[in-house]
Amino acid sequence: MTRQELIEQIRLKRSFLCVGLDTDPKKIPQCVFDLHDPVFEFNKAIIDATAPYCVAYKPNLAFYEAYGLKGMESFVKTVRYLQEKHPHHLIIADAKRGDIGNTSEMYARTFFEEYNVDALTVAPYMGEDSVTPFLKYEGKWVIVLALTSNKGSHDLQLTQDADGERLFEKVLRVSQQWGTDENMMFVVGATQGRMFEDVRRVAPHHFLLVPGVGAQGGSLEEVCRYGMNEECGLLVNSSRGIIFASQDDHFAEIAGNKARELQQQMDEELRKHQL
Repeated sequence: MTRQELIEQIRLKRSFLCVGLDTDPKKIPQCVFDLHDPVFEFNKAIIDATAPYCVAYKPNLAFYEAYGLKGMESFVKTVRYLQEKHPHHLIIADAKRGDIGNTSEMYARTFFEEYNVDALTVAPYMGEDSVTPFLKYEGKWVIVLALTSNKGSHDLQLTQDADGERLFEKVLRVSQQWGTDENMMFVVGATQGRMFEDVRRVAPHHFLLVPGVGAQGGSLEEVCRYGMNEECGLLVNSSRGIIFASQDDHFAEIAGNKARELQQQMDEELRKHQL
């Protein structure tokens, strides 16, 4: 999916919602356990209920890899279902890969050739040669970890060098030499508040993938006030607050309602910013 196609979907749906498929078999409703592949069947129901209100889905690989081949089968079936039934949604594999060059090349092949997802989260700590192999694929997105939503993010990401530049600012600045706003996004956690202003000073045009709204306590209004740009420039992710909103037989319907509520709030924010 190109940048322009993503922008068009945001305008069409009046939404910049990304639904996180962090599907934990220990949390999914009992009513799907009698089915052959409960994780996939749960994902399928969630996807069908939320698709009108979001522009992206983000399966977190940890929740599939933890169950070995069976878990990865559920992941692949989920990706294939999205590609076949909902082809206009961006598929983000939240895998946080990144290693020496030849290893990154194999990771890139895995996700962009074998699974054919649209985007992949990447850890930039090992530098340019660990990230650039992912950028060789036309029409694919690399989403670089910059300023994350977890408490421990401050341990390293806010440390300053002798010139006063913080590590996350250096990541934003240096990585823009490797890719462009057509193939690179940045992860910035919703809990970071006004620091979105600092992010936008360094990366004014790139899309930001924003986890942490909902269960983690991030404010959608604050994210938009400080992080939205002239083309929206945001993909705000919600996982638990949508997919685990209910444990009963109507879990998918309730998930759809939660997604619609967020979409309506996003529509208001887009109007505020005259988008």
